[in-house]
Amino acid sequence: MEQELQLETETENSPNKTVSQDEILQAALKLFAQKGYFNTSLPDIKDAVGLKTANGIYQHFKTKQAIALALRENILDSLSISIDDIRRRNRKSSEQLREIVDLLFKLTDEAPEIVRFLLFINVGEFLPEQPPLLETAPFNKIKRILQNGVKEGEIRSLDPVLAYAYFFGIIQHTLGLILSGELPKSAESYEAQVWLAAWGVIVKK
Repeated sequence: MEQELQLETETENSPNKTVSQDEILQAALKLFAQKGYFNTSLPDIKDAVGLKTANGIYQHFKTKQAIALALRENILDSLSISIDDIRRRNRKSSEQLREIVDLLFKLTDEAPEIVRFLLFINVGEFLPEQPPLLETAPFNKIKRILQNGVKEGEIRSLDPVLAYAYFFGIIQHTLGLILSGELPKSAESYEAQVWLAAWGVIVKK
């Protein structure tokens, strides 16, 4: 009976309006990227997906933190799958890293909110139980690519974390400047020269 009343109330408040989990995640991602996690409320997300009440959100997620967790897991899973595909297509570490850089620059142009949420929002502040970025599956795979590059003689003898810091420090800083507008052109227009700079720091000469 209580469930029937809840469904009736929701129907009255938001007639013919239902939203999917993906719609909620997409709306939240844009808001988190634009306003930050702490400046985004569940009512903000509700409004962004066009609901009159938050009942449609609560059907999928109980809290804002649960939304952020699902977003992070989805983004990391997608990136991990993409890196697996890149590693299957390319044997050399340099080729694998080049495609990963290409993916990140393409995402910066086509889906900047994903890159902002992944690389520039400190999720430890609101998801304290989650591992740091460098300990997640896709970034462990990137460290293994760097480690293999050292073994194969492509990359100079460096600790994988240090190699990551040298290489992706340049990549990440550049993407941050693009997202902030300090570098005014598209990410694609900077990619070639940034790749050369980043690769030049770690390549075995």
